[in-house]
Amino acid sequence: MSLKDITILGAGGHAKVVLSTLRAAGHEVARVLDDDPAKAGQKILGVPVLGPIALLPDEPATLAVAAIGNNRSRQAVAGRFRRVTWVTVVHPTAWVDPSAKLGPGSMIMAGAVIQAESVVGAHAIVNTGASVDHDCSVGDFAHVAPGAHLAGDVRMGQGAFMGISGTAIPGVAIGDWASAGAGAAVIRNVPAGAVVVGVPARTVRK
Repeated sequence: MSLKDITILGAGGHAKVVLSTLRAAGHEVARVLDDDPAKAGQKILGVPVLGPIALLPDEPATLAVAAIGNNRSRQAVAGRFRRVTWVTVVHPTAWVDPSAKLGPGSMIMAGAVIQAESVVGAHAIVNTGASVDHDCSVGDFAHVAPGAHLAGDVRMGQGAFMGISGTAIPGVAIGDWASAGAGAAVIRNVPAGAVVVGVPARTVRK
């Protein structure tokens, strides 16, 4: 079903990917809002940036996507609205198993794969070419970056980040607001808030 009159919140690079994905799925983007006054009057892929995010009506009839790459910033923007209808974004080239569950405002980009019985939380991102295998849980506001891969039964907490081309072996947990760097191979649990890098991943900040 085509959705019309969608508003994108954010006018950065991630917003371009979200806008392109919505168009590919047959939806219509009416406007972009961003709190950076320097962006007002500009256009994102031909769609005008009309002004600050506060212009968004907080009503159920309002269709919106928090198209902000930074997890904490995306959480902060989404938290400003109680009644908005958050659009779930799925690129037509992505594969989402029918048994998987996608939260409101989640974004599944081109070539991504979501396998059986996995759950992707609200406002989470599974980016270009990333994969989430069976029985995984990707928390609210988490981000699986381009080309990253979660094996079966991986748990990513709220706001967790798996960097570009990173991997996680079956059964590991990546705690709330933890981050795995680009190319990291996560082979053991990552505590909440920690930063891990390397192959195998090692902690560089707790």
